[in-house]
Amino acid sequence: MQYNRLGKSGLKVSELSFGSWITFGNQIDNTTSKDLMKMAYDGGINFFDNAEVYAVGKSEEVMGEILKEMNWRRDSYILSSKAFFGIWGLKDSKPTQRGNTRKHLTEACHQALERLKTDYLDLFFCHRPDKETPIEETVWTMHNLIQQGKVLYWGTSEWSAQEIMEAHMVAKEHHLIGPTMEQPQYNMLWRDKVEVEFSQIYKTVGLGTTVWSPLASGVLTGKYNDGIPEGTRLNREDMSWLKDRALVEENLAKVRQLSSFAEELGTSMALLAIAWCLKNKNVSTVILGASKVYQLEENLKASAVKELLTPQVMERIEGILDNKPVHPMF
Repeated sequence: MQYNRLGKSGLKVSELSFGSWITFGNQIDNTTSKDLMKMAYDGGINFFDNAEVYAVGKSEEVMGEILKEMNWRRDSYILSSKAFFGIWGLKDSKPTQRGNTRKHLTEACHQALERLKTDYLDLFFCHRPDKETPIEETVWTMHNLIQQGKVLYWGTSEWSAQEIMEAHMVAKEHHLIGPTMEQPQYNMLWRDKVEVEFSQIYKTVGLGTTVWSPLASGVLTGKYNDGIPEGTRLNREDMSWLKDRALVEENLAKVRQLSSFAEELGTSMALLAIAWCLKNKNVSTVILGASKVYQLEENLKASAVKELLTPQVMERIEGILDNKPVHPMF
């Protein structure tokens, strides 16, 4: 396992990390969750990602129980939570139970600490930008949580480059601690934010990235090439937003070509997609998700597959993603 600095901070995060969105407290039982956590930790993963809204808070409760039972040294792993939606989501949370206000972020932090059974969060994210709360209020709140020892680093998730820089300008003006990292979606089918929009702020503020959905919720495994199998993630009602965006014929045509190319390379489509994310020098860590132990066991091999991605291979992949005519390499 390779370990990267998280942005300009000195914190070393494993290039592959593990998240519990959709799965913990929802899709899988607690025994499977424990087996996945153990496999991740034994495989060198040191960052475990969570959020208040995952499974109405149950995801953090399950992870907290596992961490208590495993009794790993607290200084050997990195633990995160994210706040904005409230545990019930924007639709069902009361006005004081959501957003990036001082009240909600402070209370969400305390609640996450209780659910995760820990004294502090290594990383705490504003899960989305909040148009109704002054950025000064949000930055001051996160700074104070760090000063109180409840959070070590704070960051953002799905913020724009402009919003991130506004937070840094407020932090600089008032001598506060600005955001260290951003958690954007990043994969072969969803690239612009990480590769284009953030291109300058990697240089100016040293932004770290903890990217999610490297497999585009399974689209980049190839399992949707011929339709949507029963029991898969995109069959869920709460995933309809992604299904409409990801399962378009143009994307599936690319995945079919990429799947054939992965076979030429002697690897799987999923490993190719994860390794491709790892090749981006501005990606600090790629968050993996899994509902079955064998899935995680397989995806942990992505670090080794990264070595197959020579400049010639990356050029071939780029040609497929850009819909350019391609020819077999082997």
